[in-house]
Amino acid sequence: MRELIDCHVHTARCGHATGSVAEYVAAALAAGVVGMVFTEHLALPKEFDPQQHLSMRPEDLDGYLDDVARVAQKHPTLQIVAGLEADYLPGRIDETIKAVQEARDRHDGVSFVLGSVHFLGDWAFDDPHHVEAWDSVDVDWVWREYFDHWCDAARSGVFDCMAHPDLPKKFGHRPSFDPAEMYAEAARAAAGGGVLIEISTAGLRKPVGELYPAPELLAAFHSAGVGVTVGSDAHDPSEVGFRIDAAYDAAARAGYTEITFPGVRGAWRAIQL
Repeated sequence: MRELIDCHVHTARCGHATGSVAEYVAAALAAGVVGMVFTEHLALPKEFDPQQHLSMRPEDLDGYLDDVARVAQKHPTLQIVAGLEADYLPGRIDETIKAVQEARDRHDGVSFVLGSVHFLGDWAFDDPHHVEAWDSVDVDWVWREYFDHWCDAARSGVFDCMAHPDLPKKFGHRPSFDPAEMYAEAARAAAGGGVLIEISTAGLRKPVGELYPAPELLAAFHSAGVGVTVGSDAHDPSEVGFRIDAAYDAAARAGYTEITFPGVRGAWRAIQL
């Protein structure tokens, strides 16, 4: 029987999720999860999140880490890791590096940092509140721009893992061209940057109705020797462990025999499929 892990969950601190750290842990235990990583959204610059509904407030970081440490101590049978999800913002990477390093250096600091691309310019292209903007953009441009940023993020050395690799398909928008070369470049970037990639089950709950990444992209990652982990991107305790079995099956079909659980302070371990 496969060990069940979930390496991408949020809490109410990000402003667009529900539930406390303790409630997520209770849900994980009920679902049979043996390892989980809290990946709260690192605070965004104010101009990207003026209403603070996309990311944690800077002043909440200590409380977040304290909550995770306290609950981890209370539940030693469940491997609980403090992490962050940090946005790659072109031209702002120095700010991200500084914030991530400060979070890693704190007592009981973060052990795992997911990298994400949610913004093209100041447009949060996957935010349902801004989905109408898709009607006035060139979808091909979105895909190319996104993967340019994604590859830069993967090579940056800031992140441990890249989340939901083909996120532009969230609402069903697809490129008109064959993305094979773009996928190959993403795989080279991830391999060169030494990052894991995430197989995310969140897409199964979205209009696209499928995993991130697509099978062809996952196969490219495998061919390039890029390691994988899995996550639900839970924004409600009921979503912890959501369809992780499907992520495991996708990894196996792509040729993977193991996935990675990123434990505390670099104590990563392989989980056999």
